[in-house]
Amino acid sequence: MRQEADHRVPVLIVGGSLVGLSTSLFLGRLGVPHLLVERHAGTSIHPRGRGNNVRTMELFRAAGVEPDIKTAAALLADNHGILQTPALVGDAGEWLFKEIDPGGGLARFSPTGWCLCSQNDLEPVLLQAARRLGGDLRYSHEMESFEQDGEAVTAVVRDRATDERYTVRADYLVAADGPRSPVRERLGIGRSGPGDLFANVSVTFRSKLLADVVGDRRFICCYLTHPDADGALLPVDNKEHWVFHAPWHPERGESLEEFTEDRLQRHIRRAVGAPDLDVEITGRASWRAAERVADRYSSGRVFLAGDSAHEMSPTGAFGSNTGIQDAHNLAWKLAAVLGGWAGPGLLETYGAERRPVAAATSARASARSVEHSHPGFAPAPGVGGGKRGGILNVVLGYRYPRGAVVGAAPDQEVVPEGLRLTGEPGSRAPHLWLRRDGERLSSLDLYERSLVLLSDAGSAAGWHAAARRIAESDGLPLESYRIGADLVPDPAAPAGGAEDTAADWARLHGTTADGAVLVRPDGFVAWRSTGAAPDPEGALRDVLTTLLRTT
Repeated sequence: MRQEADHRVPVLIVGGSLVGLSTSLFLGRLGVPHLLVERHAGTSIHPRGRGNNVRTMELFRAAGVEPDIKTAAALLADNHGILQTPALVGDAGEWLFKEIDPGGGLARFSPTGWCLCSQNDLEPVLLQAARRLGGDLRYSHEMESFEQDGEAVTAVVRDRATDERYTVRADYLVAADGPRSPVRERLGIGRSGPGDLFANVSVTFRSKLLADVVGDRRFICCYLTHPDADGALLPVDNKEHWVFHAPWHPERGESLEEFTEDRLQRHIRRAVGAPDLDVEITGRASWRAAERVADRYSSGRVFLAGDSAHEMSPTGAFGSNTGIQDAHNLAWKLAAVLGGWAGPGLLETYGAERRPVAAATSARASARSVEHSHPGFAPAPGVGGGKRGGILNVVLGYRYPRGAVVGAAPDQEVVPEGLRLTGEPGSRAPHLWLRRDGERLSSLDLYERSLVLLSDAGSAAGWHAAARRIAESDGLPLESYRIGADLVPDPAAPAGGAEDTAADWARLHGTTADGAVLVRPDGFVAWRSTGAAPDPEGALRDVLTTLLRTT
């Protein structure tokens, strides 16, 4: 392969679905030039992957696209909960849960919330935002091969519209190319886990009468449990557009060709309990649920993200959210290394942090499928038998015992039993409502483009001055804020999960008025001091050297 490439970019992204687009968005926000190639002609046309959890929405909030996503999701804004019933006709059945956030308690922990936005509505928002930031995103362009050396990755890309081939030389390659990832296969990276769990045929259909049957039951999803016609029903617009997931059993020799339009219409009518229901099939696609995690998340200068790195049961909508959060974790580290303010060793922490999260989360997703008796899922012995319970500890409470953190307990659980956001290194920083120049913002809004040091305005410990000196002398993107001076806690807002007042920021972050908390650009606590230090600048320099792998 010739080394004089047609294009030279810092990052090449392979795959233009949710995770690839999110990678492009996050890199664009950090000012990292990149090229994205996607073999398909455009974004997704099928309404799937709709559950965007609160942590994902925090990331999209910081990236400036939360309002546009909520606009795209407006049709389903009032849908909540999962209903399980033998038929929709009548009043039988029960709610597995009726509200995502009963009582509004989530506001204590986050400035945002869950958002039900289908993939076909979300991807165009991300695409437009990424292009506004200068991203070069090319659909109908397929990477055919790549090789890497000690300095970069060289790829051959084919324009599928013209059959023209060109080469791209990139410092790093991010493979967001799906569960059958050709990049992962080319690297020889294996996967671990139970494997295939169940398979479905996803059917989009139009029905004007179904809304009358559903009535005022505004569910996210309805599990229909008719013994001869089970499946999952999802609204697209609550009026006449719907999706139905019909169980498919290839392990019994059942072929996709058997899912004829007539069979699907009869199946949906029987599942709903309305034999005269109008059903116009508008599309179908097969998919398989699986539980697998890549044995490694990188090889040299190539990184896996999203489904190329992990597959999960759809129950709980963990898969795409975990992938988007992969992209966010990787983006700031790529920006730091390419920007020269971190050493290449920082990139090694990507897999060290994200792979354990995927392993724990995928096990929880399978357990939730068992708990909800997901249609078509007959778990093998030992599958889905992991820990169950709440969802917030999985979504917000996961932590990084090892990686780009200093002072984290290495033996702690990646997903703890309860939600504990009290400023421990390796955990997502607490949410606190603040005011800056009269403008209200969340503490989470501070974390995106730089490291951030928080300290108390009334302290004489010297943390703020030390951080300012380091940032100025070293050219390091390190912002320092004094709580009570640069930022003032909003007295009208609830403390983010603490029992005390919002003004007690130090206790909320697990420190004291003479302490300090260092937060990474992805909003995770990198380190904290619970008090003053004899030499705050020296202490902070030591932490940054360890954190950023600059030795």
